[in-house]
Amino acid sequence: MSGHQQVVQRQFGEQAQAYLNSAVHAQGEEFAQLQARVAGRTDARVLDLGCGAGHVGFHVAASVAEVVAYDLSQQMLDVVARTAAERGLDNLRTVPGAAERLPFDDASFDFVFSRYSAHHWSDLGQALREVRRVLKPGGTAAFIDVSAPGEPLLDTYLQTVEVLRDTSHVRDYSVAEWLRTVGEAGLRCSGHGLQRLRLDFPTWIARMRTPPVMRDAILALQAAVGEEVRRYFRIEPDGTFSTDVVVLWAERGA
Repeated sequence: MSGHQQVVQRQFGEQAQAYLNSAVHAQGEEFAQLQARVAGRTDARVLDLGCGAGHVGFHVAASVAEVVAYDLSQQMLDVVARTAAERGLDNLRTVPGAAERLPFDDASFDFVFSRYSAHHWSDLGQALREVRRVLKPGGTAAFIDVSAPGEPLLDTYLQTVEVLRDTSHVRDYSVAEWLRTVGEAGLRCSGHGLQRLRLDFPTWIARMRTPPVMRDAILALQAAVGEEVRRYFRIEPDGTFSTDVVVLWAERGA
């Protein structure tokens, strides 16, 4: 296991229950889009890639034959398995591992869905090539994640506050970076859009148990940035801010 993967496991293992209860992770208009995409596909297999606390799998399991919840953190997977059992979702199973090396056969999934996970992957391109490999011809993938603005000033601010809050953060990718990397992986983008997400600062910090010195650094940075940064991210007096979220759909050709 790489050093970065160890950081990810350390960061998220103890926070598994917090992510199950997190409103940011449990709610979102994109769930309706995912449910609509699998509607009527009672024979389908779905990979919830970087499943976290399992919210994607929980939303689509009733419509498909099987959901595989896949994550680097075994403690996250334990929460997913327990919650699935409590909800009677007996077609959901868990598998541990990294996004860059999927332990599944070629062409074994009809859908691969990933939500708020890609910014932790050490190699986005390799992970997307693995997604293409495990998708069946004609299969569909959806990637939902915080999206970086295209402007360097705004991008630098976002990446800085992200890594101060969570040292397992790698990168929030811009839409242009997503489109390029998806294409390079051999997938075809079939549509994408942006949503706006408001992050309540006290909850956002508490969920990751960010050390006070890092929390204070974020607040100091917010106080020091220019008006264009403050306006774009809608920074509020308590540190609460808003960011973009990309919802990108891709397909593997026949």
